[in-house]
Amino acid sequence: MSGGRDSRRPDAAGRPSRGPSSAQRRRPGTNARRGGTRPPRPPQGRPGAGRGGPRPGERPGVRVPLRPTLRRGEPGRRIKAGLVLLVALLLLFTGRLVQIQGIESATYAAEAADLRLQRIEIPTTRGEITDVNGNPFAVSVETRTVFVDPMEVDEDQRDDVVDELAQRFDLDPEEVAVKVDATPTRYQVVARNVTPEEARELGELELAGVNDQIGYRRVYPDDSGVANLVGFVGADGHGLEGLEGSLDDTLAGQPGRQHIELGAGGTQIPMAGGLEREPVPGTDVRLTLDRDIQWQAQEALQDRVEELNAAGGSVIVMRPTGEILAMANAPTFDPNAVEDSEAEDRRNGAVADAFEPGSTNKVITAAAVLEEGLGTPDTVYSVPESLDRHDRTFRDATPHGYERLTMSGIIALSSNVGTVLMAEQVGADGLYDYLGRFGFGKPTGLDLPGENAGIVAPPDEWWGTQLATISFGQGISVNAVQAASVYATIANDGVRAEPHIVAGTVGEDGELDEGSDATQERVISEESAADLRLMLEAVTGEHGTAQQAQIPGYRVAGKTGTAQNVNPETGTYEGGGYTSTFVGFAPADDPELVVQVVLHDAESDYHGGEAAGPVFSDVMSFALKSEQVPPADEEMESLRLFEE
Repeated sequence: MSGGRDSRRPDAAGRPSRGPSSAQRRRPGTNARRGGTRPPRPPQGRPGAGRGGPRPGERPGVRVPLRPTLRRGEPGRRIKAGLVLLVALLLLFTGRLVQIQGIESATYAAEAADLRLQRIEIPTTRGEITDVNGNPFAVSVETRTVFVDPMEVDEDQRDDVVDELAQRFDLDPEEVAVKVDATPTRYQVVARNVTPEEARELGELELAGVNDQIGYRRVYPDDSGVANLVGFVGADGHGLEGLEGSLDDTLAGQPGRQHIELGAGGTQIPMAGGLEREPVPGTDVRLTLDRDIQWQAQEALQDRVEELNAAGGSVIVMRPTGEILAMANAPTFDPNAVEDSEAEDRRNGAVADAFEPGSTNKVITAAAVLEEGLGTPDTVYSVPESLDRHDRTFRDATPHGYERLTMSGIIALSSNVGTVLMAEQVGADGLYDYLGRFGFGKPTGLDLPGENAGIVAPPDEWWGTQLATISFGQGISVNAVQAASVYATIANDGVRAEPHIVAGTVGEDGELDEGSDATQERVISEESAADLRLMLEAVTGEHGTAQQAQIPGYRVAGKTGTAQNVNPETGTYEGGGYTSTFVGFAPADDPELVVQVVLHDAESDYHGGEAAGPVFSDVMSFALKSEQVPPADEEMESLRLFEE
């Protein structure tokens, strides 16, 4: 049978063919069972979605590729995912909130406060420096500090603020602009030491963000002549040089401290409980100086320096008991305009300049001879024209033949040769001992900035001729206060009182607290001191080297000094100039005042008597009258200077 199972034919591979499939056997549109056609089955589902039916608009029998369909997710899963994300965000915000308001609240609060709060110092008055009578040498006057709060400056006024501040206070507009634009700070100082009147005029302009606060400025009365001693303060109100520097802890006081809030326009709003510390005023310091004597010493010194075209100099006026009444210096400066001065002008040469004392040192050699019982004022010495010692020949300033001079004559005529003979009696160890007793090579005790204590080498370092040279003031160095102290000791009956310049401090009740007394030490006996006073009085007498120092009506004692200066370029005395000195006291019979005059490198009249003597006479005359010291009742005693 053609349609039976046995009728299957093998395929090309030899396998029996299975025959046509049911789909192949059954053609579309036919009914296999009935042998005829049947109508097509209507499509299932939506129109055109059936497997065999055409879509709308399609031609029958043409197959069109189906478009991929999207499967929508389940709504429940989307909602759950959104909730998880929302919870995560809420947890993040909550954690940050806890961090800011809980864990780091103090830090953020402080940062916020810094934007509107400022800690400022409440200025206090610096203590006054006055003379012994309360006359001011340094005072504090009220000023204003102008500042700007950049956060309060109106943008519309910004250029006006910069221009106004720059023009009013003579400032660079660019520098002012930097302060006006500074952030995040709210306090930028524009100008200090503004007068209250200038600050008031600025306030009337009502510039937002511009304000001022009270302060104080240091002022030094004109022509006091004490600038090199008193010194000055810096922009921060603290002392930089002189007594202002060394006494800063006493004078400065302690500024207060306060928290303030800066309101609109930079207005300072004090906070309740914002005061951290009350300001403590500085303490007034009273000096031993006398303003009038100080002024006269400064004027006399300055005039003489200019007259002789000297490099500079100093004048010391002191009592035998150590109180310094004047300390003048040249060159000097104006402490109210420090910026116009040089460092050399501001030095306190009275303690900072060390020099060889020259012949003024001969009194120490004589004191050693007297105190050791090796001679008296009438002891006669054979003084030749010259004296050879080691590799050097010594002569006196004035040529002379062989002379027989007493010790008084050696001092009065300032004989170098005679002084060497006296020193050889004492020896190196003995002379060194007395130099130390009189205060050479040691600090003065004034505790002033820049003090130079000088140089006095020990005897085991002396060589060849140094015993001889040191006996008349070469080979050692001292400052003016040290040299003056030697003569104050002689005037004080042989007792050395430590020099001092501070009388004490003044309390709020106006009472003077003198503090501790100056140390005193006996150096030589009263008898030796009395002999030296008579010998020094002869220096200003008829045959002495300092007749220019005489003061009518008063008995004056003193000593001249002319010392060569070492040339720093060569290390020798050649071309080194001279230091001219005169130091003495009056009245000679009952000393009240000591005056020391030093002139450096005078171009003419450099000998001590000619150069420094007139300044001594001028200053001593004024000081004696100012102190109301009566003239002498008796004439100067006559001393034997020569053997005949």
